[in-house]
Amino acid sequence: MNYSELEADILRLVVGATEGGARVFGEETITRLVRPELLRGATEDELTEDARTALSDACANVLTISAAELQDRLATIYDGILVDDDLDTGVLTAISALAHWQSYLEHNRRGELYELAIRSIEDVDHEVSADLDDFLATPEMAAEHERIRRLLEPGAEAEAPDLRHAAQESSP
Repeated sequence: MNYSELEADILRLVVGATEGGARVFGEETITRLVRPELLRGATEDELTEDARTALSDACANVLTISAAELQDRLATIYDGILVDDDLDTGVLTAISALAHWQSYLEHNRRGELYELAIRSIEDVDHEVSADLDDFLATPEMAAEHERIRRLLEPGAEAEAPDLRHAAQESSP
């Protein structure tokens, strides 16, 4: 499967998902894209202290924060970016994912879930450098495509864990 075929398949899955499946996919994917190890590259020369704090807070509370609260955190993050084009890849991934999630929460647009899926594919590609002619040739990329497919196919929400409930239980 080449990259354009992969994009088309993901779009088909996002459009065809049930509301519950779309939400479960979004929650699992945003959680994956804001994992703590991606933020380790946030340095003092890239983000102000306020921006690093807002980013860390938004990522830690991504499943329980409201769209308005997330928008406030994103504004603080954007105001605190100190570089033009050289943000750490993990930090850039997290910020981009948060922006798509915030828009999804606010407007319930499926296109934002498509963008999260693409960011997730890009995250795996960054780790394994997938072949553009056979994007699913590596086990990691094939596994990510399978995760996306499994979560977005109709009936998937019945099989997936309740991440929001788990996040609330683990909060102090």
